[in-house]
Amino acid sequence: MADAAHGRAGAGSVLPEVVFLGAGAFGIPVLETFARAGRVRLVVSQPDREAGRGKRPTPTPVSEFALAHGLPLLRTPDCNAPADRARIREAASGAAMVVIAFGQKLSPELLEGVFAINLHGSLLPRWRGAAPVQRALMEGDAVAGVSVISLAARMDAGVVYAEAPRAIGPRETAGELHDALAALGPDVVSGVLARWAGGTLSHAVQDESRATRARKLSRADAWVDLAQPASRVRARVNGLNPWPGCGAEVDGRAIVLRRCEEVAGTSGAGKPAGTLEADGTLWCGEGAVRILEVQPPGGRTMDFGAWARGARLSGPAILRSAPPAAP
Repeated sequence: MADAAHGRAGAGSVLPEVVFLGAGAFGIPVLETFARAGRVRLVVSQPDREAGRGKRPTPTPVSEFALAHGLPLLRTPDCNAPADRARIREAASGAAMVVIAFGQKLSPELLEGVFAINLHGSLLPRWRGAAPVQRALMEGDAVAGVSVISLAARMDAGVVYAEAPRAIGPRETAGELHDALAALGPDVVSGVLARWAGGTLSHAVQDESRATRARKLSRADAWVDLAQPASRVRARVNGLNPWPGCGAEVDGRAIVLRRCEEVAGTSGAGKPAGTLEADGTLWCGEGAVRILEVQPPGGRTMDFGAWARGARLSGPAILRSAPPAAP
């Protein structure tokens, strides 16, 4: 199996033509690379969805990119519907199919006789599922990464053609890690397709005993247990940024915790969990974190110090976080 160093296409090599299926922003760097090389036969994405207060039809990030760059675009609620399936298969004849954050399951009839790969935001078999980037952060993983795999009947269970690891920073949020992993995509996908075109592609089978599930996040996840050690609190707060955020109250005032870091030298017993100092130090069940960024209701993310001055937080306060009430 190729690692990051061996994932790139050779200098001067010609990228194969592709049919690109995607919706989310995670696939944009790969799509941009193939579009710049003139190697995109067709882009397939989800239909426009209502968004914002005005409920205006809004294209997916992939559709928006395709429209802005004049790429052939098919927006479909079901890529397996006979007419759409026929169009996709016609475009994929003699080409490769690249699937990234698409959100639809591809049928065997659509994939028959087509070389298809998926770029997934984890080092498989760890974190199969909908939220691999967030779960890696929330569970305190030291390293994240991307994997290029075959499409399989079971979610994210295909053979692995290549992977690229990346260390997770101590202050890094899920949004930042998402963008950093997306930026690894062009090299690793290009390398896989170059080896496929050259007849030298190899693969590794995933170890099922090591598989973990990356459950999709919901608003019910928007809290943190301050009785946990500081390392766990830091991981959860940063992993919930940007969505759904980590809700809290400081002396009864609602706030969203956006970013924090562990405070060195506080691993022993400290003040009661939930005690918040004026400098942003928040005591946990074991050790402390320092709150770096917060977001007040209806406001923008801001430095904790600026918020504390506006809130006139001059001494220790009590910060509480609990599961949101069911709607």
